[in-house]
Amino acid sequence: MKLRALIVDDEPLGRERIRQLLAAEEDVEVVAECGHGGEAVEAIEGLEPDLVFLDVQMPELDGFGVVEAVGVDRMPMTVFVTAYEEFALRAFEASALDYLLKPFDRARFAQALDRVRTQIRLRRDQEVRGQLATLLQEMRPRRKHLERLVVRSGGRIRFVRVEEVDCFEAEGNYVRVHAGERNHLIRQTMSALEAELDPARFLRIHRSTIVNLERIDHIEPLFQGEYSVALRGGRKLTSSRGYRERLHEALGLS
Repeated sequence: MKLRALIVDDEPLGRERIRQLLAAEEDVEVVAECGHGGEAVEAIEGLEPDLVFLDVQMPELDGFGVVEAVGVDRMPMTVFVTAYEEFALRAFEASALDYLLKPFDRARFAQALDRVRTQIRLRRDQEVRGQLATLLQEMRPRRKHLERLVVRSGGRIRFVRVEEVDCFEAEGNYVRVHAGERNHLIRQTMSALEAELDPARFLRIHRSTIVNLERIDHIEPLFQGEYSVALRGGRKLTSSRGYRERLHEALGLS
C-alpha cells in the first residue's frame, strides 16, 4: 500500500525538488501540492494524506500555523522543510521530529523518508503527536505574537487580522471571534489563545473573555469587584473580580 504524500511549499522550485525525489520511491504517491498555508489546511482535511512535507517559512500562514489550524491530533506524519539556521534546529532535534534543512541532498531526504516509514510501521502515532505538540510549545517563544487567525466560513478558509478583533469569548470547545459585525468560531482553548496574543493589546478580563484594549470605550463598576466593559460599537462584556487588578493595570487606573 502506497503512502499518500502532500507537498507544501510557497516556492515552486521547492515543491519540484521534493516531487522529483519522491518520483523514485515506488511506495509513495503525491496526492497534491500546495503553495500556501491556507491551501494546505484544506488539503490535509480533505485528502487526509499519510505524510506531509511542510515548509516552515511561508507568508500569511506558516508551517506551525498549519499544524495549529489542523490540530495536532489530526495532523499526518510531518517532515518539516526549513531554512532556519542551526541554532534554531535544537527544538526539532529535542522533539525527535524529522526536518529537512534547505538545501538538502538525496541521501538526507532518503533518511527522513525511511524514518517516516519506520514510524508508520511501528504505529507510533500518539508518540509522534506528542512530539509535535512539544515542538509547537518550544517554537512559540521564537515566533511573533499572533497576527492572523484562520477561520472557516461557508466552506472556505478565511484569514482575520487579529488587530481587527473586538473580543474573544469561550463557547464550549471553541472560541467565538467577534470582529465588527462578523463573528467566527475557531477550535481553540482560551488559555492557548491568550498565550499567542500580544499582552500589550489583548487582556483576559474573565475566564471566558479576552478583549482588545483598543476597542474599550468605557467601563462601569458593578458589584463585588466586577465591571461592565463597553466596547466601541455597543457590545458589553463583564470583567470578573478575579481579573480586576489586571484590568486596572492595563487601563492605568490607580
